[in-house]
Amino acid sequence: MADEDDDLVVRISRMEAFSDGVFAIAITLLVLELSTPEGPEGHLLEAVLGLWPSYLAYIVSFATIGATWLGHNSITHYMHGANATFLRLNLALLLVVSFLPFPTKLVAEYLGSREDEKVAATIFGFTLLAVTSLLSLLWREALRHQLVHPATGDEEITLLSRRLQPSLALYVVLIVVGLFTPLIAVIGYLVIAFFLIFPVLLGRRQKPSPPPSDAHRASS
Repeated sequence: MADEDDDLVVRISRMEAFSDGVFAIAITLLVLELSTPEGPEGHLLEAVLGLWPSYLAYIVSFATIGATWLGHNSITHYMHGANATFLRLNLALLLVVSFLPFPTKLVAEYLGSREDEKVAATIFGFTLLAVTSLLSLLWREALRHQLVHPATGDEEITLLSRRLQPSLALYVVLIVVGLFTPLIAVIGYLVIAFFLIFPVLLGRRQKPSPPPSDAHRASS
């Protein structure tokens, strides 16, 4: 039984290390999409300001990946092991996270274009919805199969569940909004990401302190 528990802990640590690497690479790819503006000499500031869709898309995606990483970290913090389904759901989440730089580039290039900005915003919105949905599924899988540490209190579970779920409906609403006013939808995605990054602080489970040694007892 002890060997099985050790194996579960190892799988959690390896999953966290692999996931952190993918999150870091995805964020790095975002900044690589920011290009140097082109324009006539003496108009650099105007050219830089003209790239505002790229900056907006970058901030939204960076904040979303950051919020997802924080949520992922919170989930694994409360877990004592992972099953095969959880590991595969985690891979699916990383698949979508690593895909995010592509719709980010679409928004950067086509936001402001009457013909294509709605398509770009819609693809962007569905990608963000998929990221949040998969993160929520990870937490549900952990709860359903009792992967959460037994010492975790009901209040902590409820707070994290509320933190992960409400944004799903908001993404759906903003996807619809994006069909009419894409810029408002993209700004809305940024608001959701900030809400997820700065939630009400969750009380984290404290590890039990080790019992005092015999020498310590004798001295006292």
